[in-house]
Amino acid sequence: MNRIAWFALAVGMVSFGASAETWPDKSVHIVVPLTAGSATDVMARTLAAQLSEQLGQPFIVDNKPGAGGTIGMGAVARARPDGYTILVQSASYTLTPITYPNTPYDVQRDLVGVTPLAQLPQALVISPSKGITTVQQLVAAAKAKPGAFTYASAGVGTANQLSAERFRVGAGIDALHIPFKGTPEAVTEVIAGRVDYYFCPVNVCLPMITDKRVLALGIGSSKRAIALPDLPTTVELGVPESNYDFWVGMFAPSGTPREIVDRLYAETVKAFANPKVKESFAQLGAEPDLLEPKAFDERIRKEIATNAALVKASGIPIAP
Repeated sequence: MNRIAWFALAVGMVSFGASAETWPDKSVHIVVPLTAGSATDVMARTLAAQLSEQLGQPFIVDNKPGAGGTIGMGAVARARPDGYTILVQSASYTLTPITYPNTPYDVQRDLVGVTPLAQLPQALVISPSKGITTVQQLVAAAKAKPGAFTYASAGVGTANQLSAERFRVGAGIDALHIPFKGTPEAVTEVIAGRVDYYFCPVNVCLPMITDKRVLALGIGSSKRAIALPDLPTTVELGVPESNYDFWVGMFAPSGTPREIVDRLYAETVKAFANPKVKESFAQLGAEPDLLEPKAFDERIRKEIATNAALVKASGIPIAP
């Protein structure tokens, strides 16, 4: 390597190190690949406000929805790895590599985890008019009439569908997927009895459970929901490997200096210690779930492998 090349490399290394030490010295953009008002978006905005206060620079949320979240995810994957563009995405992050295999980026190559932020437990709900009051009764009825039962989701490839598919495969039943535009439409159809059951975010369906418009049969996550501590998980109720943990997490472009990733993680942990942030997440039914970056990357790797097996077993459509 000649002297000019060595000099350029040295200058670049000095500049890169300086940027890591002084980050952030300008606005940071948080891309949310979902519409404004979603639980993921609200979490991102809550965190952005607190990080702005802690770090003295604006953290701005940019919504880039569409194509199953791949548009927004792709924008971050292509961004400069300098800590000024980050991603907040739901657990569908680990599904899109399988259902959208032809995207021009690879989440395991082009993005790195910073930390999960929170879990959003989902409850298996059904209309009381169905006369089914337990998970065991639902499984028995579905096995007695293969293909007769239906389940709702907030769209193809959403957490609701993944929860329902893990439950369906674990229970060994046949049920027809009925996707809707979002949770409000899905819940409405279940309440009316036109669709049989739904894995509903606890924060959304809790009022409907309380006033008995729907009956909660179990929790689809790995552990019970704080908001419904007496309601067992579907695994506890005898359906093996039916747990699906719906989380929201933070990511950065690959190549982002480790010092910046680690500081962003540390500042996020600090933000969650603020009572205002805790209260905002609690109102969403979100349960904090912080994890160091390397451990988060390992969780992502394992979950992508698990989802690949689920997609194959359940026949979830794959985009061309």
